[in-house]
Amino acid sequence: MTLDYATLALLRQSHPAWRLLRSDHAPLVASFLQRVFIAPNVRLMAQADLAEALEDELFALRERLGAEAFPKPALDYLNDWTGADKGWLRKFYLQGSDEPHFDLTPATEKAIAWLETLTARSFVGTESRLLTLFELLKQMSEGSETDPQARMTELHKRRDEIDLEIARVVAGDIALMDDTSLKDRFQQFMALARELLTDFREVEHNFRGLDRRVRERIALWEGAKGALLEEIMGERDAIADSDQGRSFRAFWDFLMSSSRQEELSALLERVLTLPPVAELKPDARTRRVHYDWLEAGEHTQRTVAQLSQQLRRFLDDQAWLENRRIMDILHGIEAKVLALRESPPSGAVMAIADTAADIELPMERPLYTPTIKPLIADIELESGDAEVDAAALYMQVVIDKAQLIRHIRHALQDRSQVTLRELCEMQPLQHGLAELVAYLQLAGDTFKTVVDEEATETIVWRREGPNGQEYAKQARLPRVIFVR
Repeated sequence: MTLDYATLALLRQSHPAWRLLRSDHAPLVASFLQRVFIAPNVRLMAQADLAEALEDELFALRERLGAEAFPKPALDYLNDWTGADKGWLRKFYLQGSDEPHFDLTPATEKAIAWLETLTARSFVGTESRLLTLFELLKQMSEGSETDPQARMTELHKRRDEIDLEIARVVAGDIALMDDTSLKDRFQQFMALARELLTDFREVEHNFRGLDRRVRERIALWEGAKGALLEEIMGERDAIADSDQGRSFRAFWDFLMSSSRQEELSALLERVLTLPPVAELKPDARTRRVHYDWLEAGEHTQRTVAQLSQQLRRFLDDQAWLENRRIMDILHGIEAKVLALRESPPSGAVMAIADTAADIELPMERPLYTPTIKPLIADIELESGDAEVDAAALYMQVVIDKAQLIRHIRHALQDRSQVTLRELCEMQPLQHGLAELVAYLQLAGDTFKTVVDEEATETIVWRREGPNGQEYAKQARLPRVIFVR
């Protein structure tokens, strides 16, 4: 990443680690979270326990700095640190639990790790880092070599070096590391061990981000399910087969070996008893750092398994909804078939168009007909009759479509479908044919409808004549069904 002005300005505004370093409460946040989460290698903590620990911390600070130093309760501070504008803690619910839990975010752990590097060190070693870099380059170079002869040459060279060292040991010439080299390598080991514990949270965070993106693509997918599965899960598992998933699985397989655990325990026990290492006063948890790796790795494994299980359940729910819709359609067809079994309709029940080609000959098309141009005659305008009745201009009918829509939706609340004739019977037509046409317009534009051409319905409404007497009018049209 290029650290130009625009990039740094964006990080200063949006990155949680930078916001933590800029915060007025940074000493409280960093010291408390380091003591509660990082030092004991705690991956998650219940809200009650964390609030109690923070309340004790705030009580001690108020005794020393005054009652106005931190006036809010501990739970308010925790909720503030989990907000979108902070992002220093992650608040979530465990499966099967209704109590909130908290965990550090990777950005917070990075900020605290950087603060630890600001303290002065009594000894700064560089030899072990150079040897580590050189060994990594050798592994990459040898691991990517495709020439068998070159690989054989390197193996023979390594064998000769081992034979020469064995010969020196047999002769009594044993090369021992001095105190400076031991301290250098032990500091390098501790730094890598702490970075490995820090990386676990970031790996878990990236797994959650990958799971979130997969869920978004599933929720917004509009194509076939097969294409979705082919796109998201082209391999065995979209989460476990990512780059971080493969790297984590290789680390886990290496660490879960019982022989590797016994070897690590023996090496740590021997190294920590060396006088130069004991002078550095290592942390008491160093002796069981590999068990901390196992605990953190096991927590990440459970998170990955839970995300994979939730993803499969999410896909199963999508498939269940789709299958339910299909079964509802099939049950509807079965119900209609059973209703028609006793009284089958007359004539053809179903028609299937035969396969045929539509042939249109060029000469069968009508020829072009020119439009008739209107002739405007120059006629002198005459005055009209002033005694004409203008009441017809004010007798305009306005149909309230919003009221019709509410009527249709109210009728579909307790049933899955309703016909146009039933709607007109429940609420008779007030404006005659104009209101009936408005119903038909809503059937084509606003609601989902089905038109049964085989059945004909008669819709009747009443009108008032010129002499005040009512008379009935009717319209015959195919059955129109509004479907919910």
